[in-house]
Amino acid sequence: MFDQFILFCKNAFCSLLCLYVIRIFVVYFRVHKSKYVEKRPKSMPVKVMIPLGSGGHTFEMFRLIQNLGEKFYPRIYILADSDSLSEQKAKSFEESKSINSATKSYVIEKILRSREVGQSWISTCFTTLKACSTAFVLLIKHRPDLVLCNGPGTCVPICVIAFLFHVLGWKHIRIVYVESICRVKTMSLSGKILYYIADRFFVQWPQLKENYPHAKYIGKLI
Repeated sequence: MFDQFILFCKNAFCSLLCLYVIRIFVVYFRVHKSKYVEKRPKSMPVKVMIPLGSGGHTFEMFRLIQNLGEKFYPRIYILADSDSLSEQKAKSFEESKSINSATKSYVIEKILRSREVGQSWISTCFTTLKACSTAFVLLIKHRPDLVLCNGPGTCVPICVIAFLFHVLGWKHIRIVYVESICRVKTMSLSGKILYYIADRFFVQWPQLKENYPHAKYIGKLI
């Protein structure tokens, strides 16, 4: 009886695994091939999650979002727990936006860095798992409609968990990735990872488009 139960559990696990593998391919096809667009009322606000990174990534991101329409709110900023500079910039940006009070809603959340400068790749595996667990909690908490990112390490756990939500059928969180303008011929590590799961992947140099056919060249935004 016990052997039969073990066999049943193995068969059930294999069947479930096969179903999710099939769903991953379906989701991948839908992301990269399908022209399906989810219909939603134009007046409905879009809750957008914005991962920030240190230095140039944060500067580029605020240049990208400064012209976002009024319906993109609330904005959830995700930044590394040790990144105080990005937190100050996010607060200054929100205070300076001359828009109506209904769209001034924003939240700042902290996440563990996936990898510090000079950190070994072995220990990076553990910190990345911790970051993913925090990302899971944040996505459950906020349930954004859109993740907008441009390459900082903090965006990878967020986007991976968002894609997992889509695969599991919990919620289709759109992922829009804009590769940094600094990347002219080669993709960043974040870009190489998220190229396969982003709903929209934009590059700012035509050389990148040649090597990554799913990307869309949109010229220089910064």
